[in-house]
Amino acid sequence: MQLNFTDQERRFLEDVREFCDQQVAPCSRAWEQSTFPEDIWKKTAAIGITNCVLAENLGGKGFSCATYAEMCRIIAQADPALSMNVAAINALCVAHFEHFASQEQRDKYLPGVLSGDIPLAWGLTEPDAGSDARRVKTAAVPIPDRPGFYRLNGEKMFITNGGFAKLFIIIARLDAENLSAFLMEKDQPGFEDLGRIPTIGVRASYTLRFKMNDAIGWHTPGSFEQVTGLLYRGRVGIAAMALGIAEKALELGIEYAKQREQFGKPLAQMQSVQNMIADSAMQVEAARLLTHRAAWMFDQNMPIVKEASYAKLFASETARDVCNRMLQIHGGRGMTFDYLIEKLWRDAKLTEIGEGASEIQRLIIAKQLLR
Repeated sequence: MQLNFTDQERRFLEDVREFCDQQVAPCSRAWEQSTFPEDIWKKTAAIGITNCVLAENLGGKGFSCATYAEMCRIIAQADPALSMNVAAINALCVAHFEHFASQEQRDKYLPGVLSGDIPLAWGLTEPDAGSDARRVKTAAVPIPDRPGFYRLNGEKMFITNGGFAKLFIIIARLDAENLSAFLMEKDQPGFEDLGRIPTIGVRASYTLRFKMNDAIGWHTPGSFEQVTGLLYRGRVGIAAMALGIAEKALELGIEYAKQREQFGKPLAQMQSVQNMIADSAMQVEAARLLTHRAAWMFDQNMPIVKEASYAKLFASETARDVCNRMLQIHGGRGMTFDYLIEKLWRDAKLTEIGEGASEIQRLIIAKQLLR
């Protein structure tokens, strides 16, 4: 297994690093107090961040899953909330247009998506449908005189980027057995904003709850299994996000351990601290290899159901463990807002929950092994 980036992909990743260094990392704390700036999706679209996986013939960059993962990792080191949003927009939303949208739907919406004028969000989770996604209750009823259009009624919550989104991809129920996906514009009478959901981590993300009251949805054919199959690459993105968080936390912990003195010597000279750093570095390296392997396999057109779960599960728990150890090294200072480690510690938790909680990843892995 070897990751080989094209020259174009390398230049893109350099642009991502420069963007993060200059316009993301310096703003991360301020964004946490409110949200991203209004022009964030136009800026990211201009670089290609929000359409890096979309096929070139549809106007995207057509980059590999490995490039997508590396992009998510780099952004997470600067701001995990932005990385989470970018991961979902690429793997779930933009990819949906490539695999399930009709040409008419692409013609209408993709120009705005590519320019950043139409931010996207993916609407699966509901008050009674989280890990058990098949409990979705949002109902889709055909409109007799408008073929392909449905009336949507239901409620969605924990929708990443929902506050910015102008277009949602909604998972809704066709009948007792079947679920499918619909394009739904926010700007319509049937959309009812129920408010932003405040979170303790990835706070900059505008996470939304909303209701649909006879909202108009445009059907994008595809079974529930086909549509949610997009989650596999999405989990690689969240694994890369978790990896970026863990790498940044380890960097901060090492830096602090070298500078901070107790009992007449730097913390870095204490064996207990060295053990925490060694264990963390080992986990980070293992998470990197699992993430790279899942991305490489995707690019080889190999199934990654199990491998995506390996990467997402291990990397997210690595982020949790590493942030916890590095905060411990910071001691009481780590619990203050003066040090970035506390933010990473809070942000890391999302990676154990979003795009399939750790418990679900274990179920997936076991099912694949026991079938």
